[in-house]
Amino acid sequence: MRTPPESFLIFKEELEKARLEKERLKKEYEAKLAEMNKELARLKEQIQSQQELIKTTLDYAIRLEENLGNFKEEVSKGKNLKNRSFH
Repeated sequence: MRTPPESFLIFKEELEKARLEKERLKKEYEAKLAEMNKELARLKEQIQSQQELIKTTLDYAIRLEENLGNFKEEVSKGKNLKNRSFH
């Protein structure tokens, strides 16, 4: 059997190197992608927590505003009743 030409052997070796490099880059890319997805999930969780905190704060502020309105009405009624006393 004839031996393949040296250029063919070099080409075959370079092709194998390229394949190995491609495989290495693919693994590196997949690892970075997995890391980014993990970070994205963590950020989504933080955003949800912050949204829940904002919602709770707004609900509390609305309740305080309502209570303040009721308190002002009670104070106003109290002044009117005080002015009506017969002392």
